[in-house]
Amino acid sequence: MAASALPFSPRRPFSSPCFLLCFLLGFVGGFFPFAHRHLHHLDDLRHLPLQDGAPPALPPPPPPEPEQQREPPTLIVVTPTRPRPLQAYHLHRLAHTLRLAPQPLLWLVVERGAAKRETAALLRGCGVMYRHLASSSPEARRRGPGRPAVAERGGGLRQQRNAALDHIEEHRIRGVVYFADEDNVYSLDLFQQLRSIRSFGTWPVAMLGVGKSKTLLEGPVCDDGRVVGWHTNARNSRSRRFHVNRSGFAFNSSMLWDADKRAHQAWNYIRLLDTVREGFQETTFVEQLVEDETHMEGIPAGCSKIMNLNLRLDDKYLVYPKGWEMTENLDVIIPL
Repeated sequence: MAASALPFSPRRPFSSPCFLLCFLLGFVGGFFPFAHRHLHHLDDLRHLPLQDGAPPALPPPPPPEPEQQREPPTLIVVTPTRPRPLQAYHLHRLAHTLRLAPQPLLWLVVERGAAKRETAALLRGCGVMYRHLASSSPEARRRGPGRPAVAERGGGLRQQRNAALDHIEEHRIRGVVYFADEDNVYSLDLFQQLRSIRSFGTWPVAMLGVGKSKTLLEGPVCDDGRVVGWHTNARNSRSRRFHVNRSGFAFNSSMLWDADKRAHQAWNYIRLLDTVREGFQETTFVEQLVEDETHMEGIPAGCSKIMNLNLRLDDKYLVYPKGWEMTENLDVIIPL
C-alpha cells in the first residue's frame, strides 16, 4: 500500500555556514557599546588645543613650602666651663633656660683641660641634648726670672671655643652657632630670634660696669634689620673694626667650611686667633666671617630689645666643698 502524504514537509538539514555567520554577528555586536565610548573618548582628545604643535604640558609643580612651615635650624650653643665655686650653679641655671628654649637645640659644653666627672654627671640630668667636650689647657707664660708661670688671660676661653668650632666643622653640624657663657642671663626671646639668622646676625648686649654700679650697652645701631652704626663704651673704640660683644652675635655653621657662604673669601680656617691681644678677639673673629656691615643682620627689627645681660661675676675667693658633697656630718649646734 502506498504511503500516505505527510501533513508537513520534512525538516531541512542544519546549515553550518548560516550558524557561524549568526554567531560572528552577535559576537561583534556585543562589543559595540565599548567601542562607541572609546571612539567618543578619542574624538575628545582630537579636539584638545595644542600650543605650536608641542605635546600636552605636564601639570604645574606644587608651590614651594612656606618659610614658616620649614624645619627650624638647629641652635648650636657653645659654653666654655671650668671648675670653680659657682660652676654647678651657672650650668644648672643655663640648662634650665635651654630646656625652655625652642628645639632643636644642641648644647656643646667645653671643659678647660680634661673633662670632669662632676660636670658629666650634671649634664646627664640637665634634660638638654648635649655633647661634653674637652680642650687643651692654656699655654703658660713666664712672668720673669724666678717667678712662676701663669696661664695667659683669655687663652683658655679662646681654646675652648676653638675646640667647639673644630667639632662643629669636623662633624658638619648644620645650624646657627652661638657663644653663650655660663654666667650670663638670657631671655627665651633671644633663642627664638636666633632662628631667623640666615648668615650672620648681631644685636646689642647689656653688661654691668666696673664696680657693678651701672649698666653699659654695646652692640649695633640698626635701621630695621640693617646695621648703620655701633654703640660702645670701650676706650679702644677707634681701633676696633666691629664693636660686637662676645655674646652678641651668631652665625651659620656652614660658614666654617663653605667659603661661598662667607662674604670674606680671604680666610680658609675660621677660628679665634691667639695672635691678638685681649679685647680684640671678637672683632678679629667677625672679620673672618663678614667684610662689612652690609653682610650683617640686626635682630630683632631695629635692634631695640635687650635679650641678654653680662653679669661679670667673680667667684674665685669663694670656698666650697669639693664636688658639693660633705664627707662628714655637721656638728650639732642645737641638740633635740
